Amino acid sequence: MAFWLVKTEPDVYSIDDLKRDRSTDWTGVRNYQARNYLREMKIGDDVLVYHSNAEPPGVVGTAAVLKAAAPDKTQFDPRSEYFDEKSTKEAPRWFCPEIKFLRKLHRIVPLEELRAEKGLSGLLLLQKGSRLSVIPVSEKHFTSIVSLAE
Repeated sequence: MAFWLVKTEPDVYSIDDLKRDRSTDWTGVRNYQARNYLREMKIGDDVLVYHSNAEPPGVVGTAAVLKAAAPDKTQFDPRSEYFDEKSTKEAPRWFCPEIKFLRKLHRIVPLEELRAEKGLSGLLLLQKGSRLSVIPVSEKHFTSIVSLAE
């Protein structure tokens, strides 16, 4: 079992949207390293949901991988902002797992609080220049972040 953190903008797709929908394909990731992480996700892996471009940004809930990554359908749709004209159904570039809602945290764990927590040293999210929308986290970091919310 692995542990992950995925970023989303709450005005685009929030933890409340995920709760309402119960599960969703995690589409629209267009960074090769983040895509590679999405392809590594396995059914049952735990996921932290992080609201970026929010005030304050922070971890807001948990999810789990419901289905392993498959080709992201938005890459083939010319009406989608995530359309990729160089991607074909025979050779897709972009992939997305399906994730399911587990729970909304009792409170947001803001980025500033994460930075101040000594036990989170080494967390990729906190490294300078880390802008990936999908990152692996250790089980220790996952557990620490969830317990900070309680």
